[in-house]
Amino acid sequence: MSRAKAGDPAAVRQFTVAADDDGIRLDRWFKRHMEDVPFATVSRWARTGQLRVDGARATPGDRLTEGQVLRVPPLDAAMSRTGRAAKPRPVLSEDQIAFAESLVIHRDAQALVINKPPGLATQGGTKTHEHVDGLLDALMFERDDRPRLVHRLDKDTSGVLLLARSARAAAHFAKAFSSRSVRKVYWAIVIGVPSIDDGFIDLPLAKQPGTGGEKMHVDEAEGAPARTRYRVIERAGNRAAWVELQPYTGRTHQLRVHMAAIGHPIVGDGKYGGKDAFLSGTISRKMHLHARRLRIDHPDGSPLDVMAEPPRHFAETLADLGFDAAEGDLPLEEKASSRQDERVAAKRAATAHAKDVRKARRGERRGRAAAKSKPAAPKGRPGGPASRPGKPTRPGKPRGPGAGPGKPRRG
Repeated sequence: MSRAKAGDPAAVRQFTVAADDDGIRLDRWFKRHMEDVPFATVSRWARTGQLRVDGARATPGDRLTEGQVLRVPPLDAAMSRTGRAAKPRPVLSEDQIAFAESLVIHRDAQALVINKPPGLATQGGTKTHEHVDGLLDALMFERDDRPRLVHRLDKDTSGVLLLARSARAAAHFAKAFSSRSVRKVYWAIVIGVPSIDDGFIDLPLAKQPGTGGEKMHVDEAEGAPARTRYRVIERAGNRAAWVELQPYTGRTHQLRVHMAAIGHPIVGDGKYGGKDAFLSGTISRKMHLHARRLRIDHPDGSPLDVMAEPPRHFAETLADLGFDAAEGDLPLEEKASSRQDERVAAKRAATAHAKDVRKARRGERRGRAAAKSKPAAPKGRPGGPASRPGKPTRPGKPRGPGAGPGKPRRG
């Protein structure tokens, strides 16, 4: 989306349809670029002739073509889904813009990657007014549309956060996350040392009743599947360990719940580890969970592989515990595997085999039914089975040894 005429939001604005929006429906265009404007308002604008494409009246179902000019009525006429006037996004200060730009660690035509600091939420909510979503206006750079969030990090988790710079890139990245082809690597400092250096946690998770969905817990009966691999990088005696975590699923608070469930809560995670999740001395009480690395297929076909440096409190804890930060990046296998994955693959293979067997049986039944429904030709008539070329005639009744050809017919 490129803006042809800018100015007061209360004035008529015009937008040029970009290549990423070629072929999209007009109502979907508003959902992508002007999400505060509800469908009812778009429909009203269309009915009253205020919504126009290349000067002609438009309807919500019209398909847009790259290069067309879309006329949008004044925004003060738009009403939010709650029936109140849509609130314009606040104008960012120079300090906020500078802060947002300082977070960027990768930038190309389709993607931005930022190193999210701990304490900054990804999106707003009740009593949450400072968040990444509110800073996206500062990250448009040479484009006229805001980048889009394609995944989230907890407020107290730091590290790699991917943003899409176009609708096409957002759809591409969303598909990669939903298909679980993305490789995510986290660093964590945990209490104690796991007895197995390279382990796999397979514990289903569900929202904990009575917490309003704000807390998760292990629920073997009704929980959603959740799988995490961990590898111990270094250990500080029996006091703490530096571990690498790779989530194979994307459940809320998955890494935090899983590590607490095996008796090694993440340092600083009082929500799931209680008072036992804190180390004495100079160790920070902030949560020690950092999204270190993200590898994902880029829309242009090449892999996007980005690493983010840990925040100050995490780096200081590594030093205080005697860990060597240079030892943290373990080899990343091309394809992660697990016993659960093997079971899933075996189940899929069995299902496919059973499907093939059923298909073959249906073919056999149809063949038999077709043969039964085909009328048989009368005996002795031309074209019947006895007179078809290449087909043997039915033999007569066997005779005894030396028997002649039978009684001759009368002339």
